[in-house]
Amino acid sequence: MHRFDRLQSRYLTTGDFSALQQMETEYPMETRVLIEKVLRIGMIDDPDISQRILSYFQDSTLQALVNDAENEFINTEDINKQLQKVFSKLKKELPDIKIPRFYTQIGALDESVVVGNDMIGISLDKYMGANYPLYKKHYSWEERTTMSRRYIVPDCVCFYLMSLYPLENFESRTQQERDFHMGKMMWICNYLMEEHFFDLDILKDIETFQEIHHLSVPQLLVTSKE
Repeated sequence: MHRFDRLQSRYLTTGDFSALQQMETEYPMETRVLIEKVLRIGMIDDPDISQRILSYFQDSTLQALVNDAENEFINTEDINKQLQKVFSKLKKELPDIKIPRFYTQIGALDESVVVGNDMIGISLDKYMGANYPLYKKHYSWEERTTMSRRYIVPDCVCFYLMSLYPLENFESRTQQERDFHMGKMMWICNYLMEEHFFDLDILKDIETFQEIHHLSVPQLLVTSKE
């Protein structure tokens, strides 16, 4: 897992322009995604984009968030090992998939996981723990229960599978169809993790459905509930 967040943090907290240059040279795609798709503050080629990034994070709350995230995730070896283990198992189930490149970032409380270009970006600031004071002001307890370190890998699995197996005609689908599709990803994640990270009622239906039809992981991914 590449620690893009460390360069980002250095730039945001010190204004060290060399850190931004390093971001752009060593992590060009990650920097583009951060600016254009996560923060949505402009285009990477805008002449004033470097100052715009700094200005965006000058808020004292965001500055504290950057520092807190860096302190909380000084060591990420446990996450690295878990990602390697779970995605290796996923590769065995789906031999044709490509193992993505993983990197960490600070997303200013936007998206938890960003998937694209064979990469998965993990926003560490969305996994500070259910009792993190800032979360209590903006998120319900139910939302906060999944905003902790232990949910990083399950989220990566679910969002990556969703990107590989999107629900066609999503907007015209019923809520039941949408729930079933997302539930399949959660069920597979639980299966790969060998732990019930996700425990929604829909997963019991999928468990029964899978057992009745004796579906493998590849079959379940492309099967709809009739």
